[in-house]
Amino acid sequence: MTNPRFSFSIAATDGKARTGAIAMRRGEIRTPAFMPVGTAATVKAMRPAEVRAAGADIILGNTYHLMLRPGAERVARLGGLHGFMGWDRPILTDSGGYQVMSLSALTKLSEEGVAFSSHIDGSKHMLTPERSMEIQRLLDSDIVMAFDECTRNGCTRDEAAKSMERSMRWAKRSRDAFDAGGKHAAQDHPERAALFGIQQGSLDEGLRRESAQKLIEIGFDGYAVGGLAVGEGQDAMFATLDFAPDMLPADRPRYLMGVGKPDDIVGAVERGIDMFDCVLPTRSGRNGQAFTWQGPLNIRNAKFAEDKAPLDPRCDCPVCVTWGRAYLHHLVKAGEMLGAMLMTQHNIHFYQALMQATRSAIEQGRFASFVSEFRRDYLRR
Repeated sequence: MTNPRFSFSIAATDGKARTGAIAMRRGEIRTPAFMPVGTAATVKAMRPAEVRAAGADIILGNTYHLMLRPGAERVARLGGLHGFMGWDRPILTDSGGYQVMSLSALTKLSEEGVAFSSHIDGSKHMLTPERSMEIQRLLDSDIVMAFDECTRNGCTRDEAAKSMERSMRWAKRSRDAFDAGGKHAAQDHPERAALFGIQQGSLDEGLRRESAQKLIEIGFDGYAVGGLAVGEGQDAMFATLDFAPDMLPADRPRYLMGVGKPDDIVGAVERGIDMFDCVLPTRSGRNGQAFTWQGPLNIRNAKFAEDKAPLDPRCDCPVCVTWGRAYLHHLVKAGEMLGAMLMTQHNIHFYQALMQATRSAIEQGRFASFVSEFRRDYLRR
């Protein structure tokens, strides 16, 4: 098929780690893949062409933020999210559930959905599985996420079970609404886009298994592991990832939502995860932190004021081949806009280089040695 709606192929495995590709009408997504976060139709401090040049095959947009500003219907009238922001590759949109819970001070959760007040102007809104599917259709997303409730960290098993069960009912409603299409722009969306379900169950193996079974019964193009990276710590996250991805279909992509730090990502690839997203490379860049093969670096530190070396001697991004740490230190300390832009550009390049390194290591059957070398250099103290 020349322009498939969605297909996933695995080219090589090494232990639980997999490398392959997702084929979609707007292009191929190499896996393992890191998706830069374009919350409000922009990867902050980056132009779309720069994001692509860094190696990104796909970016993430946010249902909650875009429904509030500029509005999904407006984006649809303007031709969809891709043309609106100038990105012609695939876009995954999250369902909005996490942001509703985390950003809105006033929420009321019910079986129907979540009533909430906008964090921008206090206006009242209702987000349901059906409305989430409608918004993502209006945006013309390539990969749509089912609407779910992100189970809070530290909850009891009973609370986790009730939250998971509600998410599974919402997953079925999301599937039905997605398949039904709509009367708005992009009404043929189900024929052109993919739908991912989200596994919940907190850190409990039994609940995770029950969630996976329910999602498989409904049927999705891909499956996300949700409800992690919410404060449980890396050890608890990895302990959950030791079993949670294995419960999901091996022939579908597995997406770990909201992760994360480079060492989180490497550990998750080691456990069979194929897709990631996180605001860290952009947020950290704006705040003066660079990710390097030797670990994180705070460019605000006074020791860099006269350091001519690049941010990362192993990096060939445009920032590292052009400017030294001293200049970047000056820009960030002075509050210059260019400082945030260059630091972010480097971080996006680093994350994409990390993903390429994982893909190559898996293809060559040397992933274990890659992980060992990465941890030796990145986590050195």
